[in-house]
Amino acid sequence: MELSQYVSQVDEASSFIRDRFAENVDLGIILGTGLDPLMDSIEVVQSIDYEDIPHFPHSTVESHSGSLVYGKVGSRHVLVLRGRMHIYEGYSAREVTFPIRVFGALDIKNLVVSNASGGINTAYRSGDIMLIEDHINLMGHNPLEGENHADWGPRFPDMSDPYITELRVLAREKAAELGITLHEGVYLAVVGPNLETRAEYQMLGRMGADVVGMSTVPEVLVANHMGMRVLAFSIVTDECFPDTLQPISLQEVIAAAAKASPALTSLLSSIIPHI
Repeated sequence: MELSQYVSQVDEASSFIRDRFAENVDLGIILGTGLDPLMDSIEVVQSIDYEDIPHFPHSTVESHSGSLVYGKVGSRHVLVLRGRMHIYEGYSAREVTFPIRVFGALDIKNLVVSNASGGINTAYRSGDIMLIEDHINLMGHNPLEGENHADWGPRFPDMSDPYITELRVLAREKAAELGITLHEGVYLAVVGPNLETRAEYQMLGRMGADVVGMSTVPEVLVANHMGMRVLAFSIVTDECFPDTLQPISLQEVIAAAAKASPALTSLLSSIIPHI
C-alpha cells in the first residue's frame, strides 16, 4: 500500500472516531491477552467494534474482544483498545500499528500499554507484574520501514527513553504506596505464535531479556515516532526456565493474567490521574 493511501485511511478512521466521541482525549490504553478484567476500573461511555471503524484491522485472537472504548478513569477521559492485533495473525507491522497511528491523529499524547509475557528472569513468578524499562526487537519487522510521513515524526526517531523515565518513577511510587510488588526489566519481542524452545529461552536470557512476548514493540515504536509518552506493564503468565520448563496452554495464560489483573487495575487507577 502506498503511504498516501495509508495516511488517508488513518485520517478517515480518526475522523469517524472523533465524530462519535465529543470529549478530547489525551490518554490511550491497550489491553493485552487476558487483561480484559482491567475494564472493571473504567466507566464505559461508549464502545465501537473494530469492524465498524473504517480500515481498522480486526483482532482474531480468542482473548481479545476487539472494540474501541471511550470511557473514564475517575475524571480522566480515555480511549481503550480492548484487544490488539499481532504480526503472527498475518498482519504487517504497519497494519498492527494502525490503531496507534489513529491515536496520534486524535492528538493522544500518552499511551499505557499492557501485555502478557513469559518470564525469563528466574526471580519472576507467574502472576508477577513487570514495569517495562526497555525492549529488544527480535520480530524482524519494524512499522517505520518504508517512506516516512514527516507530519507524523522524524525519519530516525530517537529511542533512548522509549518508556518515559518520569512515568516509570510515578509507577514505582504508586506501587510502593499500594504495597504492590513491581519488577522492572527488559521486554523482548518475537513474532510467535509458537512458544520458545529451551535453547531459545536460554539465548534470550543471555541477551538481557527479563520477559518475552509477541506484541508491544511495534506499537511503542510508532508511539515514540508520533511523540507519545509511553508507560508499559507486562504480566508474567508462565515461567520460562529451561531446566524446569513445562507445557502451557492459552487458557492457562489467560487465567494467570486474570489472576494478576486486580493488582494491575489498582495500580493503573492510581497512576492514570497523574499522567
